[in-house]
Amino acid sequence: MIIRDVPIQERPRERFLREGARALSNQEILAIMLRTGTKHYSALQVASTLLSTYKTLTALSEASLEEMKLVKGIGETKAIELSAAIELGKRILREGKGEKRVIASPDDAVQLVVNDLVGIHQEHFVVLYLNTKNYVIKQKTVFIGSLNASIVHPREVFKEALRTSSAAVICLHNHPSGDPSPSPEDISVTKRLYEAGKILGITLLDHIIIGDEANFISLKERGFISM
Repeated sequence: MIIRDVPIQERPRERFLREGARALSNQEILAIMLRTGTKHYSALQVASTLLSTYKTLTALSEASLEEMKLVKGIGETKAIELSAAIELGKRILREGKGEKRVIASPDDAVQLVVNDLVGIHQEHFVVLYLNTKNYVIKQKTVFIGSLNASIVHPREVFKEALRTSSAAVICLHNHPSGDPSPSPEDISVTKRLYEAGKILGITLLDHIIIGDEANFISLKERGFISM
């Protein structure tokens, strides 16, 4: 439906002002975020195409800029704006988990990052930096790509730990295959990080691998990290 064919009182912005965001459909909210359409497509039409292309908001949230730009009516600027809005939503969700930012178990660590790591198509290696009371000082994605000992260099992991005066770190990464079973490379990287941490006086508390549906394996619990 073209915006000009919609009665003024039923247009997304007017409904937002009158009824609030909760009353709007996903298509209407996306149309507001897009602000304008193109010469040939209204914002509502572009929003509808996005939803029919990606089926769910979760799938849309995982789309890259290049993938979004394949949708008619989405240029680089609109793709960037959508990606920024999606990232803001993820950060708000993480803030809402503030009460869980003291890590007492592998499950606590997983719950902190699971929304960022489940269902994505590339491996993301995330580090939680902790103080002496296991409170999370910072969370950082160190790299994206296939896990490789030459890429996951201890320097990149512990550089931020030194900068933030962290006492310990927890490393987490996902397996896009959905199977969290550790590979020989996972074990090799873990041992390398553990030894580097010992030299620096920064403890590697755990390395956790996350699979489908938040299933995970703790390499500490498997005995690959000795305390």
